[in-house]
Amino acid sequence: MIDTILLTAARICTFDHQRALTNASGFFFARGDRLFVVTSRHVMRDRPSRHAPDRIEIELHIDPANMAGSTGFSIPLYRHGSRLWRQGLDAAGDIDVAVIEIDRGALPPTTVYRAFTPAHLAGPCDSVEVGSSLLVVGFPLGFHDTLHHMPVVRQAVIASSFGLRFKGEGYFLTDARTHRGTSGAPVVMRLPRATVAHGDLPWMLLGVHSARLDVGTRDLELDEALGLNSAWYADILMTLTEA
Repeated sequence: MIDTILLTAARICTFDHQRALTNASGFFFARGDRLFVVTSRHVMRDRPSRHAPDRIEIELHIDPANMAGSTGFSIPLYRHGSRLWRQGLDAAGDIDVAVIEIDRGALPPTTVYRAFTPAHLAGPCDSVEVGSSLLVVGFPLGFHDTLHHMPVVRQAVIASSFGLRFKGEGYFLTDARTHRGTSGAPVVMRLPRATVAHGDLPWMLLGVHSARLDVGTRDLELDEALGLNSAWYADILMTLTEA
């Protein structure tokens, strides 16, 4: 029996034509009949590091009876010079979340995956307390089950008040050990009571992991890294996936 949360995540490889660039994490989000891949915006384009891929490739499970069966699925990032992904912006600036739509009809008919939906987003009646236990589901440093092509999970806790914009920006803090390659991973909390709307995915999607945080004044010899991370609030997906 496969934990369904593992089937939400997708390993992302970025390419400039045929030249491999970076590894990252992402996940599936469905809204109505439309299907999207979600990741960090800096996976798609990062001007400071001059990271500018022209396509991404995700790994899909294609055999329900054999989870070792997989294939790469290439997604172009541009068409006729215009970007195909959507990214967020608010009063504080860029939001480090991006989505790109997938044509469901282009997927192999036997593809095995799970997608979060709007029902999995936190609502006003959901209690999410500081210190709550979370999971970050992704591919740190590209590490994963290379036979079954499954992600790994890292435990985390909410390290700032959920619902408040930390420093006025659209993210909250998590306390977790993370690495490069985790960018774009879903940050989830187990639902105390799942409903029919959640299907067989009893998890609340709280955020999209972005990056580790550090303090510019930290003494690299005397002080350990904070171990804190930014996770952008997942409700931005409702804006990014509007028709």
